[in-house]
Amino acid sequence: MGKRVYNFSAGPSMLPLDVLQKVAERITDYEGTGMSVMEMSHRSKAFDKIIGDAESNLRTLMNVPDNYHILFLQGGATLQFSMVPINLMNRNHKADFVVTGSFAGKAAEEGAKFGAARIVASSKESNFTYIPKLTVSDFDPEADYVHITYNNTIYGTRWPYIPDTGVVPLVADVSSCILSEEIDVSKFGLLYAGAQKNIAPSGLTVVIIRDDLVGNAPKNVPLYLDYEVQIKGRSMYNTPPTWSIYVAGEVFKLLLRDGGVPEKEKVNRRKAKKLYDYIDASRIYTAPAAAEDRSFMNAVFGTGNADLDEKFVAKAQGEGLIDIGGHRSVGGMRASIYNAMPEEGVDALIAFMRQFEDENI
Repeated sequence: MGKRVYNFSAGPSMLPLDVLQKVAERITDYEGTGMSVMEMSHRSKAFDKIIGDAESNLRTLMNVPDNYHILFLQGGATLQFSMVPINLMNRNHKADFVVTGSFAGKAAEEGAKFGAARIVASSKESNFTYIPKLTVSDFDPEADYVHITYNNTIYGTRWPYIPDTGVVPLVADVSSCILSEEIDVSKFGLLYAGAQKNIAPSGLTVVIIRDDLVGNAPKNVPLYLDYEVQIKGRSMYNTPPTWSIYVAGEVFKLLLRDGGVPEKEKVNRRKAKKLYDYIDASRIYTAPAAAEDRSFMNAVFGTGNADLDEKFVAKAQGEGLIDIGGHRSVGGMRASIYNAMPEEGVDALIAFMRQFEDENI
């Protein structure tokens, strides 16, 4: 096997090497079935166990209460921007949104197609460098739900607290932070996440939804977009993304073997602290996100000089530090240090940053 690079891509992103090697060994013959999971019927006993174990292990990892359902769907977080209001915005036909980045804004725009989408707060004026401080009085008690994006992949911020929304269900996009830190699921009505950052290959979306939010979709909603239909079908109303579910299940098993989410959070906090401490002490790098709101998963930084940033990205690639350029709307650099990024990868990045700084000061 050739030398693996440190992939700092925002997604699809690194997968644990142990998992990649395990699924590679079984790619033509899964546990004596004589076929790959990619070839396997989703109605087979073998796959029924794969998806059942994946659901059970994710429930354990996230301490998902019994009155919540777990779904493995398709369409990415983008489809959830529509699916959430279709299913939830049916009582008073209005919802509150906090816009802390591009994807939070897209969720609000999509929600507005199905009812009144009120922007409670936004950090757009600062190019999304902070998380607004909100209290229960900021939210409409008659809203059908409140939507937040828990971690902002593009701008490198995360919610340092779970907002108190009173009796209104809280919905969160956790695509870029799921399983990276402990989250109290019981404080949310619904969580959703594209899997391609911290869980599995692209093509899989995880939804965790509370019982009382199910069964409210309009009668004319397309069947695939009705959470109740998906729950009754155990995520298999139609053919699910079988390979991605299988890989996700192997990632869940590895996480459980390695101490679960609490242990992974310790490592993630340590990785992020190392990187931010170096940035804050450096002579040329700065991180625009407010210190108290910085993401553990996506560290956004730059030199303030577009040409120098471009040089950094090109030279980093030559050193095996891949996809470290910032999003086009922000510029600079972005190191996505998801669960599968080993601490050695962060150490290698810091060593390169130090060398680059010395050469360009």
